[in-house]
Amino acid sequence: MMNKNQNWKLELEEYIRQGEPEQTEKSAAWQTAIGLQAVDGLQTSKYLLETAREHIEGSIDMSVAKQRIWSYYEQKHDRQSDFDSTMEADIVSVHIAELLGEKTFQFSPATYQNIHKRLFAGVFDHVGQFRTYNITKQEWVLNGETVLYASCDSIRETLDYDFSQEKQFVYESVSVPEAVRHIAKFASGIWQIHPFCEGNTRSTAVFIIKYLQTFGFQINNDVFVENSWYFRNAMVRANYNNLQKGIHATTEFLELFFENLLLGAHHELKNRYLHVDYKKEDTIQSAKTDDPKCQNDTFNGTLEDLAILRVIAANPHITQKQLAEKTGKSERTIKRRMTDFQEKEYLRRVNGKRNGYWELNITL
Repeated sequence: MMNKNQNWKLELEEYIRQGEPEQTEKSAAWQTAIGLQAVDGLQTSKYLLETAREHIEGSIDMSVAKQRIWSYYEQKHDRQSDFDSTMEADIVSVHIAELLGEKTFQFSPATYQNIHKRLFAGVFDHVGQFRTYNITKQEWVLNGETVLYASCDSIRETLDYDFSQEKQFVYESVSVPEAVRHIAKFASGIWQIHPFCEGNTRSTAVFIIKYLQTFGFQINNDVFVENSWYFRNAMVRANYNNLQKGIHATTEFLELFFENLLLGAHHELKNRYLHVDYKKEDTIQSAKTDDPKCQNDTFNGTLEDLAILRVIAANPHITQKQLAEKTGKSERTIKRRMTDFQEKEYLRRVNGKRNGYWELNITL
């Protein structure tokens, strides 16, 4: 959902078109940060966009950007007044952009909890604290019914269990489609716990983006920017059962989202497809089979292999050192993987080591 008063996405994309690496990275983070506000129907201000542009261009750093947003609203509002929706969107956006720009991450419930604390600092009371009451939420996609969220007295134990199960899962041993299904299941699982009073979807989205980056993926932020509301509705459908009406919880919608995000697929992500009354039962099947990006008969590697190969496909002249920096892997790991890829004939080196480039023999 774009801000009706600003074509902010097109304005920020100009930095990506210019191709300056640092500006591209900052612009992608800001686009994701602003786009994610749509999950709660929020829109950012023109002042936030101006601040984002200055940060992307390097005239201010993130600490100044944060201070500007706070100062802007301190001048507009009394400290005791309620935050309006635009203020929430601006403050949370700058916090998301800051988090996505950081290169640190630890896979743990504590990190998930800390992300909520940092995103909503100064916006909600009890940031980073688990809710102490049970909740229901009327959902449009469910005709006003609610997902059954985790009981407030089981939040910590349930989070610990989901994270421990995810840690034990060996992505190196499964195919890419299996890995995507598992990621969808994990993401929908921690979302269903809904540990916080508010801001669960945005916290989950930022955590998942940071987690996926540890696989080496350069996340296609456009998918989150353009489909953040779909992302939330897909989470809802992944956790809703109504056996009397023949409705079963399914991650298939969320899998389409992650296939677009990670594999470069082009599924049509329409919210109406997720509505429980939508009758076109072949929508999911046709979307999956019509997209050649999801049918790769030559690549049988892992999700991490795919992440590395996609970076190479985007820049065939990349060095192994640069590849390690891009994917967050050690140079030793990259060297081992590149040798393995060449042995499997996934790629080959053209024109030698010094002035050559990589040529992929497979279609990603």
